[in-house]
Amino acid sequence: MEEEEKSNYKSRNLKTCSNKIMKKSCSAPINNLDDGCLMHIFSFLSPIPDRYNTALVCHRWLYLACHPRLWLRVDRSVKDLSEPGVFPDIATAVSAARPGDTILIAAGGSHLASDIQINKPLCLIGGGELPDETTLVCYRGSDSALEFLSTCKLTNLTVKAELGCCLLHRSGRLTIDGCILQCETDPLDYLSCPIVSTARSCKLIPSPVKSNGDSVSVSQTRIEGGAKAVLTSGDLVLQRVRVIYARTNLYFWFDVDHQ
Repeated sequence: MEEEEKSNYKSRNLKTCSNKIMKKSCSAPINNLDDGCLMHIFSFLSPIPDRYNTALVCHRWLYLACHPRLWLRVDRSVKDLSEPGVFPDIATAVSAARPGDTILIAAGGSHLASDIQINKPLCLIGGGELPDETTLVCYRGSDSALEFLSTCKLTNLTVKAELGCCLLHRSGRLTIDGCILQCETDPLDYLSCPIVSTARSCKLIPSPVKSNGDSVSVSQTRIEGGAKAVLTSGDLVLQRVRVIYARTNLYFWFDVDHQ
């Protein structure tokens, strides 16, 4: 009986403490703002992990942090396409996106990505815990999976190209962080290249450095297959390559810059 009373006492204390914490969080001054103001503030947060973490605060923040105004979702399993902000494929989501939008691509299975041209600032994020849980596949007959003509960011994604290149960079600042780029292996790897840039005086620089103009930033990315990791036009050369040897994979950081 004494043990039961102690356990009941502890559970009552825990409930009381949790209720106090919830009341304090709900009564915080920031919660006096309306939904539109809060969503505007959330839009300045990086999608992962900051905006994701805001969804863990309370039910209201969960609703606002997952609002279609902040995220567009690509999910092939969704049957009700009338739901705002949800699209069956990447090309449709990119076409409907506004400059500055974030597109969250659902994990599981493969998403077709064939010559999808992106000419506005967007952020594409894989929805899985690891990049190999969200795969974009470019089949033969296409020049690239994604073609970039504006400032964009890719993170937590796997991009596979059977023939051609995974990413074609024409202009803008492209950031590739925590991704996997895979090209065709032998005997056709000489026809493939994970990253191709045709931008004039394009610079591949490490991600902590801010740059103006056309550039590509590669960090913590696995690159597999292909004749070269990067193919660029102009007078740029590969420099300052850094590699981390993990147990099963190699992770690359590198620059391509003027001599």
